[in-house]
Amino acid sequence: MTVTDDEVALSDEDRRRTLRDVRRVARLLMQGLEPDDAGPNLLQVLEETLGVQPDPLAVTSEDIPLHRTVDSDIAITEIAERDPEARLLGLGGGDMRHHMTFGDQIQHARYGNGGALGQVEYVQTAIGPGPSDHRNVVASGMWLFRYGDHPVAVRMQGAAMQMGGRPFGRLDVLAVDSEVARELVTEVRRLMQERSILRGQVVTFADDPYGQGLGGITFFERPAMVRDDVVLPDGLLERVTDHVLGIAEHRAVLAEHGQHLKRGILLFGPPGTGKTHTVRYLMSQSPGTTVVLLSGGSLRFIHDAAKVARAHQPAIVVLEDCDLIAEDRSFGPMAKPLLFEVLDALDGIDADADVAFLLTTNRVEHLERALSQRPGRVDLAAEIPLPDEQGRRALIRLYAGALFSDDAVQDVARGSEGTTASFAKELVRRAVLLAAASATDPEDAHLLAALDALQSDNEALTRSLLGSGSGPEPGFGPGMQPGPFPSFGSGGF
Repeated sequence: MTVTDDEVALSDEDRRRTLRDVRRVARLLMQGLEPDDAGPNLLQVLEETLGVQPDPLAVTSEDIPLHRTVDSDIAITEIAERDPEARLLGLGGGDMRHHMTFGDQIQHARYGNGGALGQVEYVQTAIGPGPSDHRNVVASGMWLFRYGDHPVAVRMQGAAMQMGGRPFGRLDVLAVDSEVARELVTEVRRLMQERSILRGQVVTFADDPYGQGLGGITFFERPAMVRDDVVLPDGLLERVTDHVLGIAEHRAVLAEHGQHLKRGILLFGPPGTGKTHTVRYLMSQSPGTTVVLLSGGSLRFIHDAAKVARAHQPAIVVLEDCDLIAEDRSFGPMAKPLLFEVLDALDGIDADADVAFLLTTNRVEHLERALSQRPGRVDLAAEIPLPDEQGRRALIRLYAGALFSDDAVQDVARGSEGTTASFAKELVRRAVLLAAASATDPEDAHLLAALDALQSDNEALTRSLLGSGSGPEPGFGPGMQPGPFPSFGSGGF
């Protein structure tokens, strides 16, 4: 190898100077310097807002559960807009900006290629059950405003599920005085509680691809019902209503005298007798009360539901078909049955919490032992029995209106002993279908013919599925776990 005279002449000092220049050029290239008219970058904006270089400042962060990202967006927007000069800016940096902390992003802007500003990113998020109940929530952006007399920067991030990322949102606050940042985060938490979109809503913990969902929560319309829509034995509905809603009405007096507000109510009885219908009525009579619905497999979210109820009192937690999870060990073979997880959650709510747990079951014998071993979880057990003749007559009239004569309704009620409310509802529908098939208006003969058809041997399984009469076992049992509250969408029993 031949060494030239120029290389020999290059001194050690020259080499060091050359390497420093190369590093300086490389750093400038990595920072992605743009022409002077390209506008400010992240570091320039932060230094201009805060009055100091942002690098050494501490970042105060708050992780936001996915179903609370709307609440955090509402809270920080309300705070920021107190300052008429508040600005919301977007951040550049490609997909990696979703996975970096604010501190990392600032350092990357200083020494890497992440200092460019970009567009604010939003995600349209459900805030209620209606098709137009949405809010554009900041998924990537940075608020700059004065909090009192102090300038602050607040970066907002949505969840970053891609590449095994973060399953929750994040709020980062940067201020010269870290105590100011902590005060801001504290106020955000308070406003999230006060302005929460979950307060007063009817929700369930289950994703519905066709419904209004938010981070594993689906919204339901609150039913609209009146007293005459419910047919139960005399005094039964009033007794249940007084316990679920009456205690809430007298919460101040009870608290004054040291009495607990938390309560547990068990509705039990054969399938199809009206337990879910009763729950729907209670929901309709409690506007402004937060309702969390869990059924079957979704009962595994009981601890999350209890947290929502506790944070958004007054609240009702509905646990439908608890018998289906009496022996379910969803947390592994060594775990205790899911039913005991439910009972633990009931016990974990403070006694002074205005929360009602409303359980329903078709097979009370599967629950009785567990409930008796843990007394105090349920303080009212109400049986929803098969309707008597008077009840069957009232149910047929409820669903038929004035379609049929009193004599026909009486005859059918007398001839349908042992049937349920679900049977009465299907009976009327069959009668109307028979009339439609014959292109005539519904008449008494159609009602009587529908009863004969449902009582035929060919309909034994149908009667069983309606909770009425004898028939082969349909095969439902503790191993089956239906989806989240399908009956609430259909309006049936």
